[in-house]
Amino acid sequence: MAITESSYVLRFFLAIWLGLKGAAANSGVNRLCRGLERGVSRLLSGSVLWNFAWREGVVSRAWGSSLSCRLFTAIVNIPCAIVKVIWKAGKPVWEDSLFCRLLTALGGATFFFLGLFMTVMLMAPHSSWNNTYALMGAVALTALFIAGSASRRHYRLELDTLGPYMSIYMAFICLALLGSLSTRMSMRFFAFHLTSFLLVLVVVSAVHRYEQLQLMVSLAVLGLSVAALYGCYQGYIGVEVVPSQQDMVVNAGMPGRVYSFFDNPNNFAEQLEMLLPLDLALFLNCRWRGKVLSLLSLVLGVVAIGYTYGRASWIGLALAVVVFVALLDWRWIPVLLLLGLAAIPFLPETIYNRILTIGNTQDSSTQYRFTIYDTTANLMRDYWHRGVGLGSDIMKKVFQTYPTNFDGSYPIHTHNNYLQMWGEAGIWGILSFLGLLLWQLKKGVKALRAADPKLRRMLAAAIGAFCGIMVIGLAEYTWFYPRNMFTYWFLFGVIAACVKLAKAEQPAQA
Repeated sequence: MAITESSYVLRFFLAIWLGLKGAAANSGVNRLCRGLERGVSRLLSGSVLWNFAWREGVVSRAWGSSLSCRLFTAIVNIPCAIVKVIWKAGKPVWEDSLFCRLLTALGGATFFFLGLFMTVMLMAPHSSWNNTYALMGAVALTALFIAGSASRRHYRLELDTLGPYMSIYMAFICLALLGSLSTRMSMRFFAFHLTSFLLVLVVVSAVHRYEQLQLMVSLAVLGLSVAALYGCYQGYIGVEVVPSQQDMVVNAGMPGRVYSFFDNPNNFAEQLEMLLPLDLALFLNCRWRGKVLSLLSLVLGVVAIGYTYGRASWIGLALAVVVFVALLDWRWIPVLLLLGLAAIPFLPETIYNRILTIGNTQDSSTQYRFTIYDTTANLMRDYWHRGVGLGSDIMKKVFQTYPTNFDGSYPIHTHNNYLQMWGEAGIWGILSFLGLLLWQLKKGVKALRAADPKLRRMLAAAIGAFCGIMVIGLAEYTWFYPRNMFTYWFLFGVIAACVKLAKAEQPAQA
């Protein structure tokens, strides 16, 4: 801190920032924005559509006190109830056992070990990673939390906190497994869904204070930073150009796309899009030493996502930042857009040329996606109501009963998260999935009112990142690589944990 205070450079930039902040606060533009904000707020508050979208739904209102909520939550918490009974019955023995006391203590820090799990998962090379490790890790983390709940009366698996749509969604996932055209082929993908569900459940149950949330997120960002560093190294030395990953005519001269510890550059770019906004929140929330580390991580991540040449992820990350800024203070959006436009001339030529191909219908990858959508339409006509069952394996098999793509090949998935979910779980599966996402995002936005500044920034970053990955899901099947699926639901859990913490603040504020 002493070094920071004596740094003329940092003091110079700090003075500039404070000057700009003061000037902006007293400017006519700021007053105009405030007036516009009040006008829009009054207009929306009287809108029937706005009130319908913003109000608490009937299902959501009734969920907490419903028999279904109490029953499902009680079933999930049977292990916690058992260990609490064991602890009460054998408390003297338990307290005399070093192993039991250590296990209980570690269980109280489940959030820390969840962060370590994310660190390891994000740093593991593709050749060394097995998705069974994720299931084993999720089960171990759940068991550790259950063990830690023995001596902690208020510790439980908070299924009710996740709202009604998580239970409904998981119910339809189970039905999609039972109704699969090949239950054997769908079991592996059911394990991925189970892993994701346990991760969300542990995140929202293990976090009770913002400091715990920040430590958990920091560990995940640490893993991403190592992956980003390796991605930057790949970009520096160069990687082999893979023709199947880029149009060699439209993208002539573009170098090979980096992939870091992941199998594909798009997979790596999606990981960066989901976690870099959380890194931005850490940068804003941390003290100077943490700010330096977070800034270094951000620089590595931005450079690495540039080297992936993943256009959908670039759009997703840009949207994530816009949503993040808009949720905190929308008046900075014009400044953000101007800075973005001003940065274009400074972009490397290869990245600038890659940006120009966005929306280019002559690009082979764009053309191939639309071909896959046409082929998917054939399948959906027959299975839109019930779905074919969980997983891309069974969907690939069903695709082979229909006409091929123009090149004689069959799709291996739909290249779209929502079409894929619809094709796997049927109409009720996709509706429950969309209901879950929209419900959680709405709860997140509403919770921004109650959150303290640090929590508000973390929540805004998580919502922005989730909006970004949802948009990417329109052009990519982001769950085809299971590690991305696990990070997707970890991010969902971060939103749920922030909402929980914000809700816990309300009685104190009142």
